[in-house]
Amino acid sequence: MIAVMFRNLLSRLFSDDPQPQPLASVDAEVAIAALLVRVARADDHYSPTEQSRIDRILARRRGLDDKEAAARRAAAEMIEAEAPDTVRFTRVVKDRVALDDRLGVIGAMWEVAYADAQRNPEEESLIRLVAGLLGVNDRDSAVARQQVLAQMGLPEV
Repeated sequence: MIAVMFRNLLSRLFSDDPQPQPLASVDAEVAIAALLVRVARADDHYSPTEQSRIDRILARRRGLDDKEAAARRAAAEMIEAEAPDTVRFTRVVKDRVALDDRLGVIGAMWEVAYADAQRNPEEESLIRLVAGLLGVNDRDSAVARQQVLAQMGLPEV
């Protein structure tokens, strides 16, 4: 069942439709979750702490229970592993997800990056790249970062 869902979502995400349609809510969330997984894997260390943080973010965004959030993260891990380069993948998300939601995605990415309470240049660099590709300016990304640090009780790093 998951394999079929995975293949169908990949084909919807990367179809050559000249006028892409907005993603269904679940598809959009899996695509966004895949970006969260990508930032967590950016430093080649995908920790249980980061996985747990992604689960909490997914649960919070759409009111999922723990099991549903973990299943969505598992699907996102498969999508992320098969997704093309970050530029193309992010373009798909930008074309199909509303700007307000994209601002929330950047905040969620900062949250994943700081899940281990450490600053990592690879993760930060990827978030900055994705923010620009999603049409989120540097100032808004920095504000999201500061808000995440404050919410997590972490000092400005």
